[in-house]
Amino acid sequence: MSEDQFTKLFKYMEKRFDAVDEQFENIRKDQIDIKGAIGELSAQVRDYHNEMSIGFHQLDKLKEAILQIAQETGVRLKVEL
Repeated sequence: MSEDQFTKLFKYMEKRFDAVDEQFENIRKDQIDIKGAIGELSAQVRDYHNEMSIGFHQLDKLKEAILQIAQETGVRLKVEL
């Protein structure tokens, strides 16, 4: 292999490796974006779960209050709570 052929091959390989490096860098950036999106989504799910838990707790308290009021006033409820 002549020096000229070697130089051409070297330049070609260098371009190919640069292209592969760029692809890996793009994949790494995409992974970072995906991890960030997953983190944000999990925080939203956690917040939603907390809000729902609080809502169910408040609903239980209201149910207890309604049942107590109905019992003390003698009101018969047509709907089962």
